Amino acid sequence: MTLFDFEDANEAAWTVVNDGVMGGHSEGYVKRTADGTLRFTGTLVTEGGGFTSARTEKAVDLGGYDGLALRVRGGGRSFQVDVRDGTQVRGMSLSRRASFPTSADWQTVRVPFSALGKSVRGRAVPGAPPLKPSAVQGLALFMADGQNGAFRLEVDAIRAYRAEE
Repeated sequence: MTLFDFEDANEAAWTVVNDGVMGGHSEGYVKRTADGTLRFTGTLVTEGGGFTSARTEKAVDLGGYDGLALRVRGGGRSFQVDVRDGTQVRGMSLSRRASFPTSADWQTVRVPFSALGKSVRGRAVPGAPPLKPSAVQGLALFMADGQNGAFRLEVDAIRAYRAEE
């Protein structure tokens, strides 16, 4: 199932949240390009924060799917995908993230839902409930690899996949 192919200007909007919310100095920018990709670029500054993210709200039932397949290219840095289902832990949103690599060439990376770590504000939450794929409310792409400097991620498509596909 295709969630995003970035061809339609009316597709869900993506916004940036930088680490300035916690005193950091990272800067991220996101835009849908004319050639139908999502471009997430910026500069990561690890002192005082160390993250920037591109996020979208899109309620979708992914029940029966096993994970996400992202067609991406970048500069060799690792990014993270975050899947949100609205679960709260002690009044804060539970984050479910997994890292994926990039290269200079287009590649499809698969992120199984079972690989998503559970955390709140970057701290692991052991025993947190698993993702409810049927209740997904949004996705995010994070740059938080611990390396200062410029980054670039291009995303051609994001799809849900079944293990037998």
